[in-house]
Amino acid sequence: MSKHTRPHIYNKAGQRVPVQDKSWYTVQASGDAEQRTIEVFVYGEIGYWGVTANQFVQDLRAVDDGVSPVIVAFNSIGGDLFDGLAIHNALSRLGERCTGRIDALAASAASVAVCGAHKVVIASNAMYMIHNPWTYASGDADDLRKVADALDQTLEAIIAAYKSKAPNIDEAELRRMVDEETWLTANEAVALGLADEVGEGVTVKACLGQGAVLQRYQHAPAELLAQLDEALEPTPEPEPHDPPAPAPAPVVDSAKLALLITQRCAESGISNLVAPLLSSTKLESEEIVQAGLTRAKVVHDLCVAARLPEFSAEFVAAGLDEPAVRARLFDKIVSSGNGFEIDNSLPLNHDPAPKVQAKQPDAPSIWAARQSAHGGSSKSAKGARA
Repeated sequence: MSKHTRPHIYNKAGQRVPVQDKSWYTVQASGDAEQRTIEVFVYGEIGYWGVTANQFVQDLRAVDDGVSPVIVAFNSIGGDLFDGLAIHNALSRLGERCTGRIDALAASAASVAVCGAHKVVIASNAMYMIHNPWTYASGDADDLRKVADALDQTLEAIIAAYKSKAPNIDEAELRRMVDEETWLTANEAVALGLADEVGEGVTVKACLGQGAVLQRYQHAPAELLAQLDEALEPTPEPEPHDPPAPAPAPVVDSAKLALLITQRCAESGISNLVAPLLSSTKLESEEIVQAGLTRAKVVHDLCVAARLPEFSAEFVAAGLDEPAVRARLFDKIVSSGNGFEIDNSLPLNHDPAPKVQAKQPDAPSIWAARQSAHGGSSKSAKGARA
């Protein structure tokens, strides 16, 4: 991590999960000049992969007349904490005309953002989640100490944001709930002062199909996960009078794909992974096979670097990706009982060729050769004189 780069504090969201509705973030104004209402829908992640604080503020500024009520509806797993804090402050500056509305979920950075509103209304079937800040980092020991300090500081910012909404909340209890990752129902959020009112329950496909992200949390309710993973109902289309004939299924040349796996594995020095690749890819398509080959090479290199090459076939057959393999290798190393060492050497097949060393002089052989040469010359000389 660069020593001059601010760490991003996330909510364990991990890699991006595509949303299923392109209009998940909108800003709109409705009504005439005297009864105008501005509504903002933050349905998705906060930060780089969703709505950034800069985008939020600029879009709101473009429609805000300074007097109309502003309703900000949240249905979000959270995201970048700093963007969440910035949105919190933007809502706070709107004063009494700002209402935060939790339609389904306000988790992590979203829970920080929504409590900046003067009034928070949470649907009766919605949830509110608070937890410690989280990030990922790399670098030397000094870098990691700075990241740990940043996490401690951002935790204080989180506590301050919640207390600005609920000034009478017991701080020790609040810190305990944040530390344990606490999921609050609508009534519990109101009882703590983090929301002001329980509204009517609404039917919302929570987080628009991003339920897989919530599985990274420790205590996500099972019923919420089940709701999140429900597929969005497609809009029915009128049936044509003459339905088109179905497109023919693509023909897969399994023999060609099997040969491709064999050749590529031989070229990469991973011929032992041919059978696991045949099993994991099922030769479904060239795209799947190519992805499997790339993944197999990564798995092989990781196992070699960890000095556990015997597990590469097992991991490839299971179709594990790089993070899963790293986790399993770490567990195996740590659980061995012998401790572990950090080995940042290149995999064996990337090692440079050994240098050819000059032959060291052999002193006894040289001496014997010289003695033999001198002895032969002396005998020849004596024979000539005789």
